[in-house]
Amino acid sequence: MKNLTILPADSYIVINKTTITDADRKLISMLYQPIIGYTAVSLYNTLIDDLDKLELMSEELTHHHLMSTMQLKLEDIVIAREKLEGIGLIKTYVKKGNINSYVYLIYSPITANEFFNHPVLNVVLYNNLGKKEYERLLNYYKVPRVNLKDYEEITCSFDNAFKTYAGTVLDMPTDVIKRESNNLEITKGIDFNLLISSIPSSQISEKCFNKETKELINALSFTYNLSTLDMQGLVKNALNEKGTIDKAELRKSCRDYYKFDNNGKLPTLIYNKQPDYLKKPQGDNSKWAKMVYTFENMTPYQFLKAKYKGGEPTERDMRLVESLLVDLKLNSGVVNVLIAYVLKINNEQLKKSYVETIAGQWKRLNIETVEEAMRITEKEHKKMKKLVEDKKKSTTTTTKKETSKEAVVPAWFNQNLNELEPTNTEQEEMDKVLDEMNKVLEELV
Repeated sequence: MKNLTILPADSYIVINKTTITDADRKLISMLYQPIIGYTAVSLYNTLIDDLDKLELMSEELTHHHLMSTMQLKLEDIVIAREKLEGIGLIKTYVKKGNINSYVYLIYSPITANEFFNHPVLNVVLYNNLGKKEYERLLNYYKVPRVNLKDYEEITCSFDNAFKTYAGTVLDMPTDVIKRESNNLEITKGIDFNLLISSIPSSQISEKCFNKETKELINALSFTYNLSTLDMQGLVKNALNEKGTIDKAELRKSCRDYYKFDNNGKLPTLIYNKQPDYLKKPQGDNSKWAKMVYTFENMTPYQFLKAKYKGGEPTERDMRLVESLLVDLKLNSGVVNVLIAYVLKINNEQLKKSYVETIAGQWKRLNIETVEEAMRITEKEHKKMKKLVEDKKKSTTTTTKKETSKEAVVPAWFNQNLNELEPTNTEQEEMDKVLDEMNKVLEELV
């Protein structure tokens, strides 16, 4: 359903599930915007502006209206919407038909107190803003402390201020609008059966792993990219004498663990997969299209894991890939092509200097799609092949090095891949790669 194509003619209505105040809008601008970006915040405000005078529900509108109002491409609006969904500000429903109908439910942001204590949002905000700007925002939302030590409270209670008299009995209303915020949903969680079984029952109480604690552990595992095995030691160290988990200690331990492995850096949020609007339209069953689909629909982590035959990629390789995604802001599908290309021509080694040289070139050339990345590798291969052929003409011998360079090329290098019949060995190798990648895709996606 996430890959459902959206068209300008598709309709939508906005339903307000909460009460939005000016303070909410300011909070979104100050705390949410550094994470989700200006476009997503602008879409949120535009959807609110679509509501009627009572701010309850909008009339039926088209997505062309959004495109015209925001002066954005529909693909950019969809990406902004997904960010709002992921961070809990809207929910989306769709009814499919000749013209698809969407419903957007609007939710309030969480409070500043909840935001600064959130295991994911607080860390990402700090990393995106830096210490100085983060502390400025924190001070802005801090409640001033007043010393009431020498004061006596004389507040009047309700029953002293009012008296009751016999009157009409009313049923309690259930459909009056109220303030509602939406929790972040993290679907990839910790294996709690394995985690709990690794801790002696004598060390934990019945309330140790309640719903709130499990949600915190899941959030921390996502934020700091921790596996269940990583979490086992961290949770054990955070147990107190009451047999419960010291949440503050667990947060600190997870943060320190991550910083130790990442040269003091804290994590940020990145797009996991190739954005839908940069994907090749489906329907093509050629070998080329199958390879494109594989690169587009796997995260770099999943792709690396496939190359490791299902094992965990090394921290060095993960940090290298993270720098391509975060620092150079290459799209995930493009990074997958780059990984495949470098591994193929460097004897299955991800050489950092080589990767960064190619990545820098692709960034300068504004390579955004998988097909563009695959085409440029073809172009580079042709240059290399021509150099080899020119050298053959000028010498009577060909070194083994030159021969190996010509041999180790990716399966998509042949521009006429669909017109030529591959050898049995080539076909078997290609099928093996596709089968291996698609099996991992089915298991992990």
